[in-house]
Amino acid sequence: MSCDRPITALSSLPTCPHCHSSVLKGHYDLSGLDRHQWIQTLRQRPPSLWRYQELLPALKPQHRVTLGEGYTPLVPALRLGAAWGANHVYLKDERQNPTGSFKDRQATVALSILKARGVQRLVLASTGNVGIAYAAYGSRAGIATTIFFPQDVPPEKVRETQVYGSTVVQLPKNYDETKVAAAQFAQAEGWFLDQGVKGFAGVESMKTMAFEIAEQLGWRSPDWYIQGVSGGLGPIGVAKGFEELLALGLVDKVPALGLIQTAGCDPLVQAWKAGAAEVTAIDHPKTTILPLATGNPGVSYPILKALLDRHGGAMTTVTDEVAFDTLRRVAGQEGISVEPATAVAIAGTLDLIDQGIIAPHETVIINCSGHTYPVSQAILDRRQLKAN
Repeated sequence: MSCDRPITALSSLPTCPHCHSSVLKGHYDLSGLDRHQWIQTLRQRPPSLWRYQELLPALKPQHRVTLGEGYTPLVPALRLGAAWGANHVYLKDERQNPTGSFKDRQATVALSILKARGVQRLVLASTGNVGIAYAAYGSRAGIATTIFFPQDVPPEKVRETQVYGSTVVQLPKNYDETKVAAAQFAQAEGWFLDQGVKGFAGVESMKTMAFEIAEQLGWRSPDWYIQGVSGGLGPIGVAKGFEELLALGLVDKVPALGLIQTAGCDPLVQAWKAGAAEVTAIDHPKTTILPLATGNPGVSYPILKALLDRHGGAMTTVTDEVAFDTLRRVAGQEGISVEPATAVAIAGTLDLIDQGIIAPHETVIINCSGHTYPVSQAILDRRQLKAN
């Protein structure tokens, strides 16, 4: 478990010096922040995640590496909600970020911190969206990036990363194995290894979704926040954001978390349903949805379990086939083309409604984490194969 002791934003430590957790969280002095004045100030700031600068790492303006990310819209899922008998379902449309996914939040905070620290080269492993985001923001920051991809990443995502000038290494391995290879390479070269959403920037950036959701709902919390998860650390950041707003008196609760995994790679769900204290890794994930193919989520499960115990929530799985059917349904009924990981979250929401876990009157926010476009050919090929 994370001890939650303060960590400086510019620390080079990969783990907490106190508890050795790799999940690093920032702490902010909220006592001097007047919430009423802060709300008035926000109304005068540009619509980006950096509008919440008082609750983000303290960085000089010249160190901020930004492309105008954040403050994405909440889109009512009108036809889907009506079909489900749920009247308050919204998609947090993260496709509207500069490179088309919610990983731009992580990239802007991470690359800004690295620029302030004077880092010149970084290495990370990715299944696509993180690599694209870091390549774009690395280019803007003047930081050379080397991206390690596992074998099944769609070529469109690889090519987009290369357009930004990143060095790409694609290996005949799964994602967990690729992460190990990237870490070994970074150590051998003496380059900075980005820990992804586990690092300080990951948790601190993802909480900005909570700030935006609360503001867009008129400074109230939804009843549920839903996301398709792999390691599951994104919702940890979102929950932290709502906890900070609760401490400020701006909302009255932290929403329940709905965490959805694919049936072919569901170590978090298996552990939670068994009431286990620790997660058992899945050595060979059986899913074609690579962003959710982390067989070993590591340190996240105890933190997520504690959040669900404290604030409520549930975990469930959906099959790849159901996810792809849902993807086409969302595009055809709502005019919103989403990535498969988002389709997992949407299909899982319906499952939770069908189980009676989510009530029809509750307000539900689904993280629409990315766009179909980078994997559209693979999706169309899959549909063609099914038709034949």
